[in-house]
Amino acid sequence: MRDKAIELLASRGVAVREIALIVQSLQQQYLPDLSVEECEASVMAVLDKREAQHAIFTGIALDILAEKGQLPEPLSEIVRTDEPLYGVDEILALAITNIYGSVGLTSFGYLDKVKHGVIGELNKHAHGRVNTFLDDLIAGVAAAAAARIAHQRGRVAQKGGGGSSLDE
Repeated sequence: MRDKAIELLASRGVAVREIALIVQSLQQQYLPDLSVEECEASVMAVLDKREAQHAIFTGIALDILAEKGQLPEPLSEIVRTDEPLYGVDEILALAITNIYGSVGLTSFGYLDKVKHGVIGELNKHAHGRVNTFLDDLIAGVAAAAAARIAHQRGRVAQKGGGGSSLDE
């Protein structure tokens, strides 16, 4: 299922590396030695979670249906225009941020506001694309991956060094 989610993201113009770069930007001031490869591993761990996969499948399906005009009105117009008061797109993304606890919530709020990296590009809805859900889903994955790293690195610091597994 993870591979299907990655393929679906790629079909909508989003690569795992682009999400990893957002994760790195979120954590860099706290973890200056954080590599993009570690961030990619964390994104992949988030994408391994069923909650993330289900949210991605659902949100992207709604974006595609809105693009094709196949959602009933008024929902079609709400999704197509990314109605600011809709909020369901953010709620779906929060299912992903909550995987690694509340620390991801603040990062998600920040990303939803500043639209960093590929999130900003998706938010433009260029070329007739509807990305109402996708931009928030990417913010959710990035926020969860950053929270995961914060938890892992915090655990290592508490243990006084030592290694930790990045597959939790």
